[in-house]
Amino acid sequence: MGKISYMKLRGSQNLRLRLLLSTLSSTPILIEDIRADATWPGLRPQEVSFLRLLEKVCDDCVVEINETGTKLKYRPGIVMGGKHLIHDCGVNRAIGYFITPLIVLGLFGKKPLSIRLKGITNDPKDPSVDTFRSTTLPILKQFGVPSEGLDLKIESRGVAPNGGGEVILSVPIVQDSLRAVSWTDVGLVKRIRGVSFSTRVSAQFENTMIHAARGILNPLLADVHIFTDHKAGAQAGKSPGYGISLVAETTSGCFISADTVVSYARQEEDAEIGDEDSIELTPPADVGEQIASALLGEIEQGGVVDSTHQALLFLLCALCPQDVSKVKVGKLSPYAIETLRHIRDFLGVKFLMKPEPSSGTVLLKCVGSGLKNMSRKLS
Repeated sequence: MGKISYMKLRGSQNLRLRLLLSTLSSTPILIEDIRADATWPGLRPQEVSFLRLLEKVCDDCVVEINETGTKLKYRPGIVMGGKHLIHDCGVNRAIGYFITPLIVLGLFGKKPLSIRLKGITNDPKDPSVDTFRSTTLPILKQFGVPSEGLDLKIESRGVAPNGGGEVILSVPIVQDSLRAVSWTDVGLVKRIRGVSFSTRVSAQFENTMIHAARGILNPLLADVHIFTDHKAGAQAGKSPGYGISLVAETTSGCFISADTVVSYARQEEDAEIGDEDSIELTPPADVGEQIASALLGEIEQGGVVDSTHQALLFLLCALCPQDVSKVKVGKLSPYAIETLRHIRDFLGVKFLMKPEPSSGTVLLKCVGSGLKNMSRKLS
């Protein structure tokens, strides 16, 4: 076997994205200076946990980390998928941190993926598991991902600081490749759905949040239904908390979401990372008003997806066959911009951007990389 050439990268930013694109494009990477000057240098626990997760779903991938954790060598293997896998995500980041890249990887596996993830289900920093169910999975169906076998089941909920939640994620494989899309019609909002939850606090908190959210949304739209999901006992996890997730469905089949959660802060040394360490618990009425306003803000942006799903949308477009994909989004988020740069570096796909000043939206076109599910063929 000849000498392996590594793509050299620096810094800790976008580590998940780099590892995901490295695996999909079969490009070995070498990342140096990972928080080399920080008080706590090297990889964070959630990043190491994500590497262990990659080792579980991939065969023959090689991970090398130096003693200080500031240098990482990663050689991707074959995405295997498989059933009855279990991974403890820890309590540093929510399960949403792991699900986003895992869904995309699972599509290009040798076998369908079914994995039980343990940890925090709802957290302010990452998309909640409710948002994945209501918004992320329908987005995948736009790209030709089969509905059968695509599911996220919430077994129990868990919030910071101690977690205790469990979900089962099922991802089917794409038989050959994804389907290119032309998705520019946003349509008008026809209904709003949502789910509120509470764990180890009074169930009345949910009713207060729903009442406050409906107070803002109902004057604009009659078809608003927000369901309650009060958990008790083992299903309530290990910490008290409450939150709400809303999704607006449009006449053209777009799903725009917003979610939030209130819980006690983590007891950790991560102050520099920006954990929500010093916030007071927001009253439920304020939570309901804030999330309804946040949803209206996302709808106002005018894109076919909300700002948290822009990066996933661009990634799916880049993984399509060598055909033109066309999508419309609102103001680009910083993470979406970084994603576009990494897609260019790893997959060689460039997006043509055309701003539309009248609506404040951006029209993006690209020719897909033509990635096929090679794992399935390597029998």
